[in-house]
Amino acid sequence: MDFRIMGPLDVRDGDRDRTPTTPKHRDLLAMFLLNAGRPLTVERLRRLLWPREGGDRSDSLVRGYVGQLRQLLGKDVITTVSGAYLLAIGDDQLDVDRFRLLVDRGAYEEALSLWRGPVLEDVDPDGERWVETRRLREELEELRLLALERRVQAGLEAGRHRELLAELKRLTKQHPLWQRFRGQYMLALYRSGRRVEALAAYAVLRDQLDGGHAIEPDPELQLLYHRMLHDDVSLHVSAGPPVLLPPDVQGFTGRADLLDRVIADRAADGQAIGGQVVVHGQAGAGKSALAVHAAWRARERFPDGILYADLRETTAPAAVLEDFLRWLGCPAQAVPAGLEQRGRLFRTYTAGRNLLVVLDNAADEAQVRPLLTSCPTVVTSRSSLGGLTGASRLSVGVLDAEESLDLLVASSGRPADDALRRLARFCGGLPIALRIAGSRLAARPNWTVDYLVGLLEDEHKRLDGLHAGDQTVRSVFAIGYDGLPEPAKLTLRGLGALSAPDFGDWLAEQLGGGAEALVDAGLLETHGVDVAGQVRYRLHDLTRLFAREQPLPGVPEKVSAIVLARVRASRFSLVSGDPATTVATRDIRESVEWLEAERPFLVSLVADLHEAGLDEPCWRLAHLLAPFLERHRYLDDWRAVSARALESARRAADDHGEALILLDQGDLHLAERAWDLAHERLRLALGMFLRQGRTREVNQVRRRLGRVHLEGGRLEDAERALLACLAAADNQRDAADAERVLGAVLRRAGRLDEAAARLLDAVQHLTELGDRHRQADALLDLAAVRLAQGARPEARAAAERARGIAVRLGDRLLDAHALLALARVGRAEGAAGRSRELARAALEVFEQTGDGQGAANARSLLALL
Repeated sequence: MDFRIMGPLDVRDGDRDRTPTTPKHRDLLAMFLLNAGRPLTVERLRRLLWPREGGDRSDSLVRGYVGQLRQLLGKDVITTVSGAYLLAIGDDQLDVDRFRLLVDRGAYEEALSLWRGPVLEDVDPDGERWVETRRLREELEELRLLALERRVQAGLEAGRHRELLAELKRLTKQHPLWQRFRGQYMLALYRSGRRVEALAAYAVLRDQLDGGHAIEPDPELQLLYHRMLHDDVSLHVSAGPPVLLPPDVQGFTGRADLLDRVIADRAADGQAIGGQVVVHGQAGAGKSALAVHAAWRARERFPDGILYADLRETTAPAAVLEDFLRWLGCPAQAVPAGLEQRGRLFRTYTAGRNLLVVLDNAADEAQVRPLLTSCPTVVTSRSSLGGLTGASRLSVGVLDAEESLDLLVASSGRPADDALRRLARFCGGLPIALRIAGSRLAARPNWTVDYLVGLLEDEHKRLDGLHAGDQTVRSVFAIGYDGLPEPAKLTLRGLGALSAPDFGDWLAEQLGGGAEALVDAGLLETHGVDVAGQVRYRLHDLTRLFAREQPLPGVPEKVSAIVLARVRASRFSLVSGDPATTVATRDIRESVEWLEAERPFLVSLVADLHEAGLDEPCWRLAHLLAPFLERHRYLDDWRAVSARALESARRAADDHGEALILLDQGDLHLAERAWDLAHERLRLALGMFLRQGRTREVNQVRRRLGRVHLEGGRLEDAERALLACLAAADNQRDAADAERVLGAVLRRAGRLDEAAARLLDAVQHLTELGDRHRQADALLDLAAVRLAQGARPEARAAAERARGIAVRLGDRLLDAHALLALARVGRAEGAAGRSRELARAALEVFEQTGDGQGAANARSLLALL
């Protein structure tokens, strides 16, 4: 059983927590632990437990508490010796004893790992209840500082001065008059090539002592200052080959596909292959962690050492070269003054050596070029540094769901459960956010994961919640943002107003044209080239929240005006009924490709417009998208945009907009084959259009109601409604649409010759209109009628003509329907093998596009073959 009192009281029996929860039990156990190895009488315990009452309690009460504590910890833990109680534990069971022993042995790192805070900070927080608490705290704090001082000194002697800088800076702030820490900090700065800062650190201490104490620094520190002032080269360490890497990342997870590619393989003769690798990616993606971890893994492959420089900390290549040269044994007096001369000497020193160079946080190529040699070099940067010709590149993205969970488990010490998975989703797979969230949980063991999730649920406060000590997600983004040119800042602020998961380059141009600068700053990620030939970019959710902290007004209005015009133009080629504006098949295909590429963006924009209260652009965009979403069976997207559009139209009291969206929802339910819902939506739309006196829209609704009657088996009602539509039609499109549905009604009624005549008229009209999609639909209906008539050649001709249109348009779903029609014709012709191939090809497309009815039809045909 392990007892821990450095920090909160904690008792562990293997994986089992045996820490008392009752206050008096905790006080009693604290007394035994503070007096470990010393018997305590009942009287002594009574006075310690009730110090303000003079011990005026009964002995039986004390014995009762002891008995209860024995039940919790085990009977053998507290023994009775000569009428007194004794906590019977070994030296290795109490963290205080282990801490003292490790410090005596010089195992400072292990000793400091036991430190969780002041002794009994949750039982005696002020250290005033018992004199033993205060005495033990003072002793252990002195021991802790001694262990820190000696552990730091060992690190300095081993040449790990760079990795100690941050810790020493913190220690000098916490203990400004502790001169050993000050001297170690000065030495770490000096050995890192920051001589001016080292001398300034001494001046700060001298001013503090002179102002408040009228004394000089210790002689030892004064001597160190004078040696630095005269650039005493002996201050540099020579502890074997330099390994300047920061500490390896604890709990490193994921990146298995990248780790082996960061550092080149070995050549056949055993020598490391030269060359440069640029590890690049967005802010907080873990580029430095990946590079450092890979370098530590490959440590044995570089017997002459590993040079490391953080180019964000030391931005001048000349200063980095000076530091590298000194580490490689070049005397201070021999380091040239000029950059070119230093670079030449550095290449001379590294030639023939098996070294690895890691250049972290490079801003641009100019920082890196002077530092390149024949040695393998790993460069991390938010930019891909395209100007470094010949370098290979590794893009580092966010972690997937399982890797994110693994990182949270490693950094928090909490078990993998649903709460931790929810926390991982809020972090969006960004390693810096995951590590910070895990660190917050590790630092606060009394927090539940659900509590932290609750803090992050409000996106307006999420960045505030993602901080741990001096680590914040916001600061990671701010580093890149502060150095941006103004157009790029405007672009990022504009993108923050939108919620799209990704977007095309055209949007970035409209918002300021700073996309590539944002990519170089790690605030935007290139997401490939889409089907429309556009470069696409992706903005991380946390980056978007950072951008929203400096909003750019008017972005949704501006973007909606551009998008409405573009979607209207793209949609026009799909639904136009004016022969004078007929466009080429290529134009239609390109329009569809643009809509396909921008679909997620357009769907999210509808939501953004609704959220922003821009009701008219919201419902208009949703209405314009309906034909495309219907044709390609994006039913979930269609359902989402139409629901928001209907709310916006009603919120704006726009009756015409509401009626159009109701009509769209009727079409949606027709596509879903939800006939009752379609009838309900269409009847509402019909009533509104009648009250508005919109004759054409009334006929459009009645044609759709005819389809509902058809599917419900009410053929006479369907025929009557469609004949009324035909009589009222004042343009070819409405007439052709009515004729096409009427042909389906007549076919269902067995009046095949009449059905064929109607469909031939529909095909003729749609051909003249240049409406190729509906023309192909009518041809497929005609093929079915011809097949039912036994006219197989005519059926094949109609189906092949429809498939030719589908292929030219690039419409896979339409092509699948044409393939299925040809498969039916093939079966009628006795070509079972070819028919089977066509039906399987159609089934594959139906399954990929989620067309359940089409898939069912294909399977039914395959069952007959």
